[in-house]
Amino acid sequence: MAQAKKKATGYDKFVNWKLLIIPVVLFVLILLLPTPQGMKKVGMQYSVGPKVVTNYLCQELFQKKSSDCEQWQILTARMMEQNMRMGALSKERLMKRNEKWAKKYKIPVDSANFKRALTFVGETIPADKYMVIMKGAFDKRMKGMDYLELSQKDQKSANKGAWSIKVAIAMVVFVVFCFMTECMPLPGVAFCIGLILVFTGVVSRSEVAGLYWDDAVWFIMGSLMFAAAFVKTGVDKRMCLLMFKKLAVPNVRWITLIFFIVISPLAAFISDHALAAMFLPIGMLLYQNSLTDEVPEDKELAKMLMITIAMACNIGGPGAPSGGARNVIMMTYLTDMFGMDIGYAQWIMYCFPFVVVMIPITWFATNLLFKPRISSLAPAMRHLEGEISKMGKWNKHQIWAMVIFVIMVFGWFTEKEFYNMGIYPIRLGIGVIAVAGAVAYLLAGVVNWRDYQEKVDWGVVWLYAGAIIFGRTLDKTGAAYWLAQSVIDLLAPLGMDHGIPLMLTSNGLTAVLTNLMADGPAAAAVGPITLNMASIVHPGTTFLPFMAMATAVASSFAYCLIIGTPPNAIVYASGYLEPKDYLRVGIPMWFVANIMIVLITAVYWSGVGFGSLPSF
Repeated sequence: MAQAKKKATGYDKFVNWKLLIIPVVLFVLILLLPTPQGMKKVGMQYSVGPKVVTNYLCQELFQKKSSDCEQWQILTARMMEQNMRMGALSKERLMKRNEKWAKKYKIPVDSANFKRALTFVGETIPADKYMVIMKGAFDKRMKGMDYLELSQKDQKSANKGAWSIKVAIAMVVFVVFCFMTECMPLPGVAFCIGLILVFTGVVSRSEVAGLYWDDAVWFIMGSLMFAAAFVKTGVDKRMCLLMFKKLAVPNVRWITLIFFIVISPLAAFISDHALAAMFLPIGMLLYQNSLTDEVPEDKELAKMLMITIAMACNIGGPGAPSGGARNVIMMTYLTDMFGMDIGYAQWIMYCFPFVVVMIPITWFATNLLFKPRISSLAPAMRHLEGEISKMGKWNKHQIWAMVIFVIMVFGWFTEKEFYNMGIYPIRLGIGVIAVAGAVAYLLAGVVNWRDYQEKVDWGVVWLYAGAIIFGRTLDKTGAAYWLAQSVIDLLAPLGMDHGIPLMLTSNGLTAVLTNLMADGPAAAAVGPITLNMASIVHPGTTFLPFMAMATAVASSFAYCLIIGTPPNAIVYASGYLEPKDYLRVGIPMWFVANIMIVLITAVYWSGVGFGSLPSF
């Protein structure tokens, strides 16, 4: 059988200056244009807002300026301000915080002051008064600050905040154009992001390196390393044959359907990162062993299998709260801001039908848009059976590969719960576990470093590291919030600020942002705006929980760009895909998914209702 040589798509190209000059000019033009008032306002909210709100809370709680407060009083105000920014306005939510939470958000804390702060709030501030104070703090940040009334120092901070947003917006134009046209190697674009942020003064030289690394980046690196170990030992062949040997007709259509049926429901309950990493070697193996002397290469088949794995992971996340951080974020917003709860089973009842509906639609679209020359994978199955028969019984390297993999998967599923239960003294994170597994393969003698060096696409690791700093910049500068607010304000005069049109607007905006940044930050940026609008036009109705669920679902529509989700980046490491391949299936499915969630809201959700709440 012929073996398809892995291609480092785009990596062999040099810069196409005829195309690259376009995003460079656009980037410069955006920076030279006058700063919009809305951008200045959001810049002020993000840069000066925390200081102003903390001072306001000190006045309300202790009748002192923040500069005159004791350490525990400042701590109380800062914890309340951080909760307000997260949409957690209830007293109950603050009382559940712990010191680890405070340290996570870089709030200086010690045990004595933390305990004193919670005791003060718990014993002296009734829940209704606490809510009034928090709403006042929210209004202070959103409406109560006047640029002209700020001190010169604060005005300078506000100007810098607005500049950072403008840089972030210009960077969006530059990065998206480069990713869509491949006018320069994509890992190079990832490095350009950090360079832009340093040269424009948005971050310092000491900050930029740290911003590139994240648990998700470690996970992608570790998962590509264990995929290399699977391929070297032949475990991928055994797993592939186990999955598909029962098929009477191993046609590519049925194999892609099995991928969707297996992966998508699982992605609602376990990490889509892990699923993509697990199935990538299987997809590559199916392709490589389907080639013949008559058909030595079939790019469409390779692309179809890789895209199927990524899309199956992406559409499964909305099915359950555990399918992604975005789901939990919107549930928390709804509870903290409006006192409405969505239970785990309740979420599945409303949102899992979306996954069920999307499976056949996405499978049909994938098979329609990709036209492989090879339709039967029976030769691949026969070839695998022959190779596995030559292997004989499981050897020690294969056994070690599976044992380490099972331990890794167990760690991915349980590390968060075990940490919350106190079994683990520290939070490990799925990335650390993945890299630990990769090191374990070295220690067990399953692989050597040369295997990792040659078989891991390190460009993809840096590519996703660039995506992390890109998303963080949009989130932390307020650029994502400014985009969301601007679009909502623009569409309000058109009558799209209530009912299904508002939901369609919110979903579309979230679905655009989530292709540029992580799904959690996208939901976090849009959620407070749309939920607050929903509470104004449809107070106390089913529209509020429906908006929360729809926003979470829409934040999973990262179908169009490599940087949209870890599964997209992981399958790109196969070397068979180009950025335009994501757009082929991503753009039509993006529209279909947005229409489908609105239809489900109007027909299914509205018909089922939500508790005792009236319809909207």
